[in-house]
Amino acid sequence: MKISPLDILQQQFKGRLFGGLDPDEVDGFLQQVSQEMEELLRENSSLKEQNRRITGELEEMNGREKALRETMLAAHRITEDMKSNSQKEATLIITEAELQGEKLLSTAEARLVELRVEIQELRRQKLQFESSFRSLLDNHYKMLSASNE
Repeated sequence: MKISPLDILQQQFKGRLFGGLDPDEVDGFLQQVSQEMEELLRENSSLKEQNRRITGELEEMNGREKALRETMLAAHRITEDMKSNSQKEATLIITEAELQGEKLLSTAEARLVELRVEIQELRRQKLQFESSFRSLLDNHYKMLSASNE
């Protein structure tokens, strides 16, 4: 039987003839109160130990959660940095490629101009050669005609 605080307050001991209390009844009640107190103390101690263990686990979990959050935050920052660096590198590569393309185009255009100049020079030389050759042939024809006469 569990003893409540109300039971203790309301406990009445039978009096004896001479106005005293029955020692067996008092001893029995005290024995019950002692056992109940012992059980409560054990339960209290067990609950305190359980509370201490759970509190320790909670603190450990909170520490892990904090470490995990910090790790996730660091990973997020690293990811953002990597994205930023990749974008910068891509922009740099594109810029370099555009510059190389412009340089190649400029070189090709300059070579085209050179080739056109060379072609014009070759045409001029051809015309000059043809003119000189005609003149030479005319001179030889005139000499042959004059020697045949």
